[in-house]
Order: sequence, then C-alpha cells, then structure tokens
Amino acid sequence: MPTSEALEQTPTEIEFKLKTDSLQSFKETFDSLDNYPMFVASVNGKWCLALTTDKAWQLTNDGKNIILKFQMQPVRYSPSIVRMRLQFFPADKPLGKDPFKKVWNRWSTTAPAPSPCVTNLLGFGMREKLPVFTKSRLQEMDFRKAFSRSSLAFPEWRSKARETFLESLGPDLPRVPFEPTLLDSEDRGTYEARKIALNLSAYERVKAYLLLPKTNTPCPAVLALHDHGAHFSIGKEKVIRPFNEPESVYQDACAWVEKYYAGRWIGDELARRGYVVLATDALYWGDRGRKEGPEYETQQELAANLFQLGLNWAGIIIYDDIRSAQFLQGLPEVDPNRIGCMGLSLGAHRTWNLCAATDIVKVGAAICWMGDTLSLMAEGSNQTRGQSAFTMILPGLRNALDYPDVASIACPKPMLFFNGYQDTLFPIDGVERAYKRMQTVWQNAGVPERLVTKIWDVPHEFSAPMQEETFAWLDIWLNNRR
Repeated sequence: MPTSEALEQTPTEIEFKLKTDSLQSFKETFDSLDNYPMFVASVNGKWCLALTTDKAWQLTNDGKNIILKFQMQPVRYSPSIVRMRLQFFPADKPLGKDPFKKVWNRWSTTAPAPSPCVTNLLGFGMREKLPVFTKSRLQEMDFRKAFSRSSLAFPEWRSKARETFLESLGPDLPRVPFEPTLLDSEDRGTYEARKIALNLSAYERVKAYLLLPKTNTPCPAVLALHDHGAHFSIGKEKVIRPFNEPESVYQDACAWVEKYYAGRWIGDELARRGYVVLATDALYWGDRGRKEGPEYETQQELAANLFQLGLNWAGIIIYDDIRSAQFLQGLPEVDPNRIGCMGLSLGAHRTWNLCAATDIVKVGAAICWMGDTLSLMAEGSNQTRGQSAFTMILPGLRNALDYPDVASIACPKPMLFFNGYQDTLFPIDGVERAYKRMQTVWQNAGVPERLVTKIWDVPHEFSAPMQEETFAWLDIWLNNRR
C-alpha cells in the first residue's frame, strides 16, 4: 500500500486483485452494480472515510483475477501505512438515507493500520512500573465493544456486552446448595444480627453476617460489599458491626469505620431502615484471609497462583457476589424483586460489576470507584502498582470494554455513582469522562433519571452526608418511599 506521503502529492491509483473460483459469475455481479464501490482507509492508526466516483474505478479480468482499480484522492496526514476495506452496494438493495452508517460502524470497531513505529533506542523497557509503550498502547485502545462504538440497539448491545464481560471472569466454580447454618445471633432492637455459614461454591464454606428486620412481610435487601483499603484483617466487619468476636477484631472494625465511614456500619444503618442486609468476606479478607496472617505483598502470589489454576482473583470475587445475591433472593424474609447492593472503593467496583453480571440485583450504589483506563494507567496511579490491582483485573477485557462500559451493562437499572474531588486514587478528568460515557447510555435507553453521578468535595471516604443521600436514594428505588 502507498503511504500518505504519496497521497499528499497527487491522486494515487490503487489496484486490488480479487481471487475467485467463478470469474464469469463474479463479472456478471459487478456488471449489475448501479452504485459505486466504497472504501475506508486508516492513516496513522486513525480511520478516515473516502468514496470513489463513477469515473475513478474500473474492473477488468486478466483470466486469473478480477482486478479493481481506482484512484484515491490526497489525504493530508503525516506518513504512515494506509489500509483499506471495500464494500459494494448491489442495485437490488436500497441504500436508504445513510447508506454508509452501518458499514462505517463495523469498520470503526476494527483495529486500523498501526501508528508509525518507534525509531529511537531507549535502552530500557520499563519506567515508573509501566512498559515504555504504555502511552502508544493507550492511544490505540478503542474499546471496540463499547456502546459508543456499536450500531446495535441498546438491548442487543447490553446482551452481547454482558456475554463478553462474563467470559472474562473465567470459569465459575462448581455450585452446590447453600445449606446455611446459624452460628450465633444478637438482638439489636428493631432487627436481629445473625452470624451464619453457607457454601459459596463446592470448594468453600464461608462465614457471613445477616441482618433481619423484625417484620412479618418480605423486606427489600442489600448486599453490603466491603472495601479493599489494603486492610485484610477484617472484611464483612467493615460494613456490619461484629459481635462475639475477639476484642481485637471489634476494635479493628471500630477504627476502620471511624476513618472511612463516619463511624457508622452502613449495613446496620440499612437494617434500621428496614432492609435485610448480607455481608461476606471476599477472598483474602477476614475469615477468608491468609493463614499466616495478612501481608500486602502476597496479593500477587495469590493472583499468580489463581492464574495457574485457570482462574482469576477478580472473577472469583464477582462470582462470590453473584452467589451471595442468589442466596438473598431465596430467603423467605426477602422480596426477590427488591434487591440492591452498595459499597465503598473495592466495594463500589464490586457493586457495578455485580449489577452488570446479574439482574437479580436491581439497584446499585457505588462510592468512590469509577474512572477510565486512560486516567488510571498514568504514571503513579494506584492501578499501576500490581498487588491490589489484581482484585480488579479481568484478563483481556480491556481489549473490548473500558470500566464505564462494563458499568453501563447495568443500565437500565437505577445506579448511583459518587466520587471525591480530593480522592487521589481517581483523577477527576477520568471520572468525568466515565460519567459522561455512562450518561450517554442511560440517555439512549430512555431512563436518564435512573443514573446519578456526583462528585463530592471529599477524599476517599463514605461521609455521613454521602451516606444519608445514598440511603434516601435507595429508599426511593427499593423501599417504595417516593
């Protein structure tokens, strides 16, 4: 193919040889065309659109190949490889008002020609924890299965995007009956706190906290999803007040909720409002932690060893949350049509992933975890350090969908997203781009009122005012308090 350097000078004749076993049939088909061929070219890794005219192309037959020749008009770009695709429109198929829209959408979701290659030798392959080609790679990542790049109607896009997302989770672990058993209980006035054991898979039986309001009617329910915080000694105890545990566990939980949750266990706050609440430990936290004791650096060991087992850590966390939602759905105390989830930080990430993965959960509130790949893969970002990032990495998914694209699979559910201007983990430019991307999806689905996106003047925390606004919003969608 010619480079754009040549194209800048003069119209360039381009020739394609189209091999076929039936030359005569192929020639007859071309002879019947009333419309003109169309091609798309990519220059410097960006698609540009071009059309031929009736005088700019010709078709000949050399006895072995159908030869298509046409001229490409000058394109003002710097030198690069040019790649083309052809599309013919038969006369018996009306083109409609915009004949090229579907073709363009299909082409635009295919990777174009590569950008110019690097010409200088650096002498190293990494800098600041990142490969030296990070910026080049980010420029080429087009998230080809995002709604913004799709020509599909929203329901069909959602179905296909969810399929792509679920495939990235890896294999689901074998499922068995939950077989819950009561380990302990505590009366908390308007509700009862239970400590239970249940099977999340055939491989693991786990401990959980379950809060049950004292009522005779099925209640709305919320999965309280704990954060990461690089603090592994407790998990479910970050969102539901522990009882009959060692004093060290209770004091640990008290200090944590004081620092990040305004001194309140959000699960207990919800139970006082009439919600059934369930909280379990994610793998590596609390009662599912490391036998030898928590250690930040061993996160990568766990992640690597799960890869060796054909699994991935982020996928296991999401599958466990799906199973927790299924458990809630089957409780007689729960209205199965009024189940939500909420969480801070990793709990927020778990929230919108869970809402994308299953429709058992009808509503989600995600606090302080949203951004896009462009901002989160910058030098110095927490996501570039490995370790904790493995709880949020689904192999290969970024080739298809960005973070807000996955969150958009939750649409048309009511979803709330809060972030903080002072939160250094999530650059505001990336948060705003992600919010805008999601707003487009909810708008297209005809339910913009079901999406709340708000940036508070706070650091990485779930403050009391944020909680009150979130609880009131959950009441609207789950507790029929409109």
